[in-house]
Amino acid sequence: MTPRVLSNVRIVDPSTGMDEVGSIVIVDGRIAAIGAGAVDVETPSGAEVEDCAGLIAVPGLVDACVHIGEPGAEHRETIASASRAAARGGVTSIIMMPDTDPVIDDVALVDFVQRLARDEAVVRVHPAAALTKGLKGEEMTEFGLLLEAGAVWLSNGRHTVDNPAVMRRAMTYARDFGAVIAVATQDRRLGAGVMNEGLFASWLGLPGIPREAEIIPLERDLRLAGLTGARYHAMSISVPQSADVIRAAKENGLKVTAGISINHLTLNETDIGEYRTFFRLSPPLRTEDDRRAMVAALAEGVIDIIVSAHDPQDVDTKRLPFADAENGAIGLETMLAAALRLYHSGDVELMRLVDAMSTRPARILGLDAGSLAPGARADIALIDPDYPWVVSKDELISKSKNSPFEDARFTGKVLQTLVAGVTIHRA
Repeated sequence: MTPRVLSNVRIVDPSTGMDEVGSIVIVDGRIAAIGAGAVDVETPSGAEVEDCAGLIAVPGLVDACVHIGEPGAEHRETIASASRAAARGGVTSIIMMPDTDPVIDDVALVDFVQRLARDEAVVRVHPAAALTKGLKGEEMTEFGLLLEAGAVWLSNGRHTVDNPAVMRRAMTYARDFGAVIAVATQDRRLGAGVMNEGLFASWLGLPGIPREAEIIPLERDLRLAGLTGARYHAMSISVPQSADVIRAAKENGLKVTAGISINHLTLNETDIGEYRTFFRLSPPLRTEDDRRAMVAALAEGVIDIIVSAHDPQDVDTKRLPFADAENGAIGLETMLAAALRLYHSGDVELMRLVDAMSTRPARILGLDAGSLAPGARADIALIDPDYPWVVSKDELISKSKNSPFEDARFTGKVLQTLVAGVTIHRA
């Protein structure tokens, strides 16, 4: 493998706190030297040198919530197509959620995903294993075997575990394995509506989902996490009250973390407009005041990570009346560009954004990713922060096209994505 040098690039690496212009020397797929002083390190003979003036190099993004149709719904998304979409968005590691058909609740399915990813994916694909068999919330899966096979955490996918006794037992077993339980917090019965409960839902004549549908199961789970000492991750919160209870849990020493989708940081309920189904999400888009409060919680670090919540749906599930459409939107290709809106507006510093999309999810999951320190894997996203572009449906790589950012104007784009020092995407 030919050594590479990325020169004159602004390096932003939360794992080391580096934010400076310098060079990145890549040898055998790993970072050999980095920073302003890297030019003083002897450049390997025959190295390929690339001038990256005006670009920003960040650790490849780690997306901790990616729904993929394979196996069972390959028409919506395959591991191969999702990986190419990820590469276009600067994402070099994806966590594949277990709600496939069949569900990833068996060692054979974990092995299947890993083998398929090795053969067909251009980015790193890590399977999450089901917390309960069939995601039914009744019987625990074989945690030890699934984790040993390569699952990176335990999740019930889109579903909340209704039974508190099952959740307590699962947390206790997961604690003994040092595993993270990552779950959605949406009460099925309280959350039976289709959008945020409030005046706008009344205007549209749509049944609403109260914020209590998220807060009540979250508070219950945090109590159980305190009882069991488990590592707990709230996958996607959306209201300030949820951030408040996460903050309190952390202050009390609980091993809890929280994520939020990029949609809930950059969109609000009024984006639904005239029943645009690409904006039907779970949890639902909230008010503008809620959105701004969640941005502040992210900047503070109360919310740990940002996810794309990539959930491909085809015309059969989205081209329907709003109340009949499925939840979900694709997001791998637009997560970083949408996040840069928060940087350009001055709401969140670039270092914190990169930390939330790369370094911190890698740390929570225990992955060899999210860092540009010497010796780390050379998984890198090269970004032009001022590049203007418009999201075009025809240019989306995902097999499904249900993007809430269709025709959106962005400033900032991934121009090149590297995995182990090899370019897998170039704009």
